Amino acid sequence: MYLKICGLRDPAHAAHAARLGADAVGVVMSPRSPRHANRTEAAAVIAAARAEAPAIDTALVVNTLPAAEAAALAAELGFDVLQLHGPYDAADFADARRILPRIWRATSLASEPDLRAGDRAEERLLLDGATPGSGETWDVRPLGSDPALRARIGDGWILAGGLSPENVAEAVSHARPWGVDVSSGVESAPGVKDPGRIARFIAAARAAGGPGRGATAAS
Repeated sequence: MYLKICGLRDPAHAAHAARLGADAVGVVMSPRSPRHANRTEAAAVIAAARAEAPAIDTALVVNTLPAAEAAALAAELGFDVLQLHGPYDAADFADARRILPRIWRATSLASEPDLRAGDRAEERLLLDGATPGSGETWDVRPLGSDPALRARIGDGWILAGGLSPENVAEAVSHARPWGVDVSSGVESAPGVKDPGRIARFIAAARAAGGPGRGATAAS
């Protein structure tokens, strides 16, 4: 089970997640988000995570920046991955990939009910709830039980949206994802991470999904 802790701004929390075995840490750069990080915070998160786990994946998450601009920013700051969240089209992904090879696509079945993994030539597909960052739970059961949907999304996808230490085991059991991504579910207030909840989430996800695949795991 691949584990990503997202929305980090505090390097101490990034080091904590890496120390506990997270496979990836994510930084959000979106001014409308309570998790928005500036350049200095982003660089500090990357450095702290890599000091604990040199092979950990570091992801920049954006939803408003033009794709090529976001990719250039990710490369400049030293991120491994750019996660494009929302209505970026195939041309946007191609523009970003020319600058940074590893591009993830974050979307939802609510906005794209007919989506298919690989339509944007993304490295990973991340399936979120209808309102990203809200912490709202959503019905993940079809992800594991609908054969047609399962065929379209494949095996190497990441589950997000409303996950928490309390429900991740059940979500993994129903949806059977390759990985999980959490942000608001490990916070004490919007944008404020809770080290205890990070620890409990990682422990619960590992118990449900098995040992980590490694920070640069392949499907």
